[in-house]
Amino acid sequence: MSNTKKKVLLVGETWLSSATHFKGFDQFGSVTFHSGAEPLIKALQGSAFDLTHMPAHEAVEKLPFDLDGLNAYDAILLSDIGASSLLLHPDVWLHGKTVPNRLKLLKEWTAQGGGLAMIGGYFSFQGIDGRARWRRTPVEDVLPVECLPYDDRIEVPEGFSAVVDTDSNHPILNGLDGKWPLLLGANEVRLKPEAGIEVLASLPEDQGGHPLLVTGAFGNGRTLAWMSDVSPHWLPASFSDWPGYTALWRNALGWLTRL
Repeated sequence: MSNTKKKVLLVGETWLSSATHFKGFDQFGSVTFHSGAEPLIKALQGSAFDLTHMPAHEAVEKLPFDLDGLNAYDAILLSDIGASSLLLHPDVWLHGKTVPNRLKLLKEWTAQGGGLAMIGGYFSFQGIDGRARWRRTPVEDVLPVECLPYDDRIEVPEGFSAVVDTDSNHPILNGLDGKWPLLLGANEVRLKPEAGIEVLASLPEDQGGHPLLVTGAFGNGRTLAWMSDVSPHWLPASFSDWPGYTALWRNALGWLTRL
């Protein structure tokens, strides 16, 4: 058996914030870089997966523009990064030039056998004010769920515990017995009416019973949608510190990459 690790690309899960500080008459500004990727990076340390993290601002220009580049990875995770970041390369946005459509390339890459996942957030699925804009894109074609045409956030400040399909024998749920820690939000989506799609976990009925963790297939590839986050605020430290967090993501990537 080969000891070669599976190559995983995490795209997004970073942001910059700008603040203005007022001190009496005086003021100054500051810019801070934030990353929500650390819990997932930590969970995959020492595993069968070699994770590369491509921050959102780098993905605008560095996500590959051909299948050869995408084929360097066994799985690609899109996390809290809007469709426009992959559509509006500077050559398009600033100079009116043409570039390959990377959303179409991701669809083709998945059909040929790649493992594609979307992780929830303010710029996942349709996102805050509908600005993530994954609806009616080639990437949505691949996912096992459909995006809503409007702001899809479900904010649950009191927290909710996932309703897990205990009758499922899906490998992603291996070792995840018992109640999961609380989550604080998710993106609302609709299941696609297609064979082979499996809902592994949902929000509770008092929060609408919406899908939380769904698997599917597209062509020769596998797809996954996790509608909550990988880190705060929707996924508190109590969840990422839970041993099941590591098991969940190692299992999910194992399934996506056919490990």
